[in-house]
Amino acid sequence: MDARNLDTRRPGAFTSLIFPAYNPGPILERTWRELMQFLQRAPGEWEVLFVCDGCTDGTPARLTEWARAEGGRIRIVSYAPNHGKGYAVRRGLEVACGEWRLFTDVDLAYRFDDVLRVVQALQAGASVAIASRTHSESLLVLPARLQGYAYRRHLQSLAFSALVRLLLPLKQRDTQAGLKGLSAAAAQTILPRLSCDGFGFDCELLTACQHYGLTVAEVPVCVRYENRASTTGFGAMRAMVKELWTIRRTWRQMAPPEPAHTTEPNRQAA
Repeated sequence: MDARNLDTRRPGAFTSLIFPAYNPGPILERTWRELMQFLQRAPGEWEVLFVCDGCTDGTPARLTEWARAEGGRIRIVSYAPNHGKGYAVRRGLEVACGEWRLFTDVDLAYRFDDVLRVVQALQAGASVAIASRTHSESLLVLPARLQGYAYRRHLQSLAFSALVRLLLPLKQRDTQAGLKGLSAAAAQTILPRLSCDGFGFDCELLTACQHYGLTVAEVPVCVRYENRASTTGFGAMRAMVKELWTIRRTWRQMAPPEPAHTTEPNRQAA
């Protein structure tokens, strides 16, 4: 990681928003514009981290130039080569300083109203909060031409969800939504135990939450489909299934968490 990205701020009662990015291309400018608009009205204090996961399209240089006028509230973490989304998210969560730490897709599939709902769930006491496209209050917005595509994605998601719950001790029906958040305490508990670098990271994170008894709040979101872009082709699906088996084996062998030690008050003889 570039030394210029190191931050000396102490953890505090603000929110860290993390964008893992791998060659986002032209969408980056729109994301930056909408991010600036959000930060002008967002309640509370925020820091933003872009984690450039082996980008080769000039993304780190563009972000560095844009961030110069932002007074340090936007940081760029850049490294090479590409390691995968799970690795990028872990790096962002590790270097974040906020009391609440969120990550979402750089293409803003989930808008900032959804981000705020996840933050509110964390601030209300949840250790972990995740977007859920299957929540009864979630909405799907898409043009008519993409109805068939969205339906196929929905069936694919249902099949993958069933496989996840067959292999892992999870109750959540939507493990892969690209918007999740953790408290700083939850991040410190589970991050050292996570090792999945690919898209199975979300499932490993939730498995760790189950292992350590962390509360996971499921938050309704509004999902927008604007094109057919997808990273879940057959090759990606095979890799994810392989990662699920690895997660299953690893966490079945994981020692149970140590019980919290309590000290009973001294009892004086009557």
